[in-house]
Order: sequence, then structure tokens, then C-alpha cells
Amino acid sequence: MDKYTLWSLRLGYSAKQGKVIKETGINSFLDNSFAQQVNSETPEFIQNSPKSFKELQAIRKKLKSSNPEEAKAIYKKEQQTYLDLKSWWIAKMMDNEFPLREKMTCFWHNHYVSTYQKVKVNNWIFQHNQILRENAFGNFKTLTKKIIQTNAMVSYLDNTDNRKGNLNENLSRELLELFTLGIGNYTEQDIKNGAKGLAGLGIGEDGATYRKIFEDTESFSYLGESGNLKIDQMVDVIFQHPKVPYLITRKILKWFIYDDPTQELVQYYGSYFKEVDFEIKPLLTKIFTEEFAKNNAGSKIKNPLEYILHLIDELNIPAKNIRAIAFFIKDQGMDLFNQPNVKGWDGGNSWLTSQIFLQRNTIVDALCNGKPFGQKRLENDDNSMQNDSQKSLLSPKLNWNKNQNNKQIIAELGNRLLFQISENNQKDFEKIVAYDFDSSTEGSDNAVLRLFNYMAKLPEFQLI
Repeated sequence: MDKYTLWSLRLGYSAKQGKVIKETGINSFLDNSFAQQVNSETPEFIQNSPKSFKELQAIRKKLKSSNPEEAKAIYKKEQQTYLDLKSWWIAKMMDNEFPLREKMTCFWHNHYVSTYQKVKVNNWIFQHNQILRENAFGNFKTLTKKIIQTNAMVSYLDNTDNRKGNLNENLSRELLELFTLGIGNYTEQDIKNGAKGLAGLGIGEDGATYRKIFEDTESFSYLGESGNLKIDQMVDVIFQHPKVPYLITRKILKWFIYDDPTQELVQYYGSYFKEVDFEIKPLLTKIFTEEFAKNNAGSKIKNPLEYILHLIDELNIPAKNIRAIAFFIKDQGMDLFNQPNVKGWDGGNSWLTSQIFLQRNTIVDALCNGKPFGQKRLENDDNSMQNDSQKSLLSPKLNWNKNQNNKQIIAELGNRLLFQISENNQKDFEKIVAYDFDSSTEGSDNAVLRLFNYMAKLPEFQLI
């Protein structure tokens, strides 16, 4: 695979940034990515969903007094808003000239998990997502403080039930185990005491806030520090721990480059992360520029988003109904805003079970044959409002150079799709596009499309 295509896929969701990386260099591409501005406006589709705790209480009161049909309509409206939120985010991933911020937002989304299925308030999920986006390249400690104090997080991890005399340890545990330190770097007493510091932190109007009636004001010991600590002070104490840089560094390496990063790499980049005081931008710059210089193609299985958006871009298929993409990645185990548990998606080999591989091959056939995918799911979705154009054939069209011979065409397509080509694969490719291939014939596009179909079903296409 061409190196620039490879890194376009790693730093985005398709190969279309490869040309920019090649022409301007990886450093310029990163600078432009970091400079992308965040749109802080709330999307129109979510503006009528409850935003504040008061509005949520009003909805709950209305539900209690509603008949079953009215209640069903209210629930259905919020469910449709949730589906619109998925489509809104996927569109941002696809449309962005420099999609690294969205890819990093998705990384944080899978690190600080908070699901719609548990929280059930679209605006809180949106606010959580926006904080991740705005701080995607900022400071890890600052982001941790902000995200823990969102209504979505305190709701998802049951801190609304955490109060003096009746402690709930869920948020306290995940703050140490999954968000910062990792197992083995704290004690159970730290978790219990941390729950005291978090007691009373619950739902607020614009974000989580302490309610004095439920706070625990007693002094306690936390990772070697003592006092009546609250969330910001607790995070400050955590980030004094020498192990903080390594959990997140391993996860970043795994998200972008290596399904199984070496301990040496984790230690090397983690130590640098501490040197720059947990600033994310310089860490990403160092990782991407240094790993870009290495020959490391094929070290990571594409996640479902990388897979489907790569296919759609290569086949120049317009996104007539992005909701179909959302359904596909859900079937592949990557449901946005709804990870299976607080640990998030496992990634790695979990993205390529036999069932997922079969689903991927099926979608390749559908797209190459111009068939709209996810039709049954969309037809069952009452609010998708499919029109004839959404049900029509997709007209896939590959870009390829008609002035090349068969081997050159194979090499060009292979550079865009496969991290390596074996001798046996090459022989198979030359059976599809033979030595006497004539690009001027009427069926030449179909022949190259068959070659694409064959390549996209290989295990090598699943890797970047």
C-alpha cells in the first residue's frame, strides 16, 4: 500500500487525504488538522430535546400523565433524535477535509464511555461529545476534569446515587481503572475514599454539580494525599502518579497504528507525554511523525467506520442515507453512542470475527453491484422517509488510469487497497485483468470493478 494512502486511512476514514499528505508532508497535514475549528452550534434536530434538568423533569412529568400512545410518541421522537445524532456525526467524519479531530473525538468517545441507552438524554450525550471534540487536542488532565463533570458521565456511572452514608463507587472506580491509571496502580481503599470525594456530584443545569445535602465533608486519604478532596483536586492528585501517561498512550497507539503496541513504544511515548505535561497535540505529533517514517503497514485491523467509509470513497458512492452506514457499523459491533460496556469497543481481533468478515464481504458485493445497503433496516425505520432516489441503484464508479496496462492497473489499485500483495494474489489478479486487457472496450470498467471486488474481500484489505 502506498504510504500516503495508509496514513490517510490511519488519520482519517478513507484514502482521500493521501494526496494532501504526499504533497504537503505529514507535518503540514497535522498542523492543518490541529487548526480545524469546532462548530459550537447545537444542531437543529436536537434543539427541541430536553436540555436542562428542569426540562427533563417536565418531560418525565408529562410521561406519567400521558396515555400509552402519547408516551410512545415521546419516546419515539427522542429515539429518532438519537439516530439523527449518529448520522450527524458520521457526516462530520465524511465531509471534513482534515478528519483527524473527528477521529480523535471518536477515540475519546471510546475512552470516556457514556451511552445513550443508559443516559437517555440526547442533549447530554451531545454536550459530552462536544467537550471531547473541543478538547480533542488539548490537555489530558483538563479533559478528564471536564468530562467527569458532565451530566452524561455522572448519570452513566450512577454517581447520581452516590451520597454520604450510601456511597456508589462506580465513577470513582472507573476514574482510576479505565480513565487514568489502570488496574494495579491504586487500592480498593482509594476507590472507596474517592467515592467520598465524589459524593453529591450529580445532575446540574449545564453540567454536573455538587449538592451540599449529599456531600461527604470528612477528610480522607487518596493515592497518598489527604484532605476533603473534590473532583478537580482528586484529578490533580491522580496526575501526580507516575503511571498516568502509559494507559492512555497505549490506547492511542492501538487506536491509530498498532493493535498490539510493544511495551517499549508505550514507555517511550508515555515518558514524552509526561514531559509535555499531558498535552495531547505534541504527543500525537511525535507519534505520527516518527511512526510515519517506519515500515509498519498491516499492523492494525480496520474498524467498521474505516472499512465502510474507505469502500464508499473508493467507489465514489454518494451518501444518500447516512443512517444506513450507522446501521452497518452497529451490526459490525461499533454502535456510536452505545458501546457494549464502560470499557468500550475492544478493537483489534474483535473487528474481524468470522461473522463480521462475512458481513464485510456481503457489503462489498452490494456496493460493487450498485445495490443500496441496509434497505430492510431503513424500511423498518418509520422516520427515514426514503424516497425513490434513496432506493435507486448506487452507480459505483472507480477511478483508474485507462492508459495503463494490466499490471499497472493492478499495481495502482493494490497501492490504494492492500498493505501487501502476495505472489499468488498477483496471479489471481492477472486472471481478472489479463495481459491482453483493453481499456477502450465497453466492459473495461466492469472488469476493473471485479478486480476491486476481489481485492476488497481479501484479508489484506482488512488491515492498515
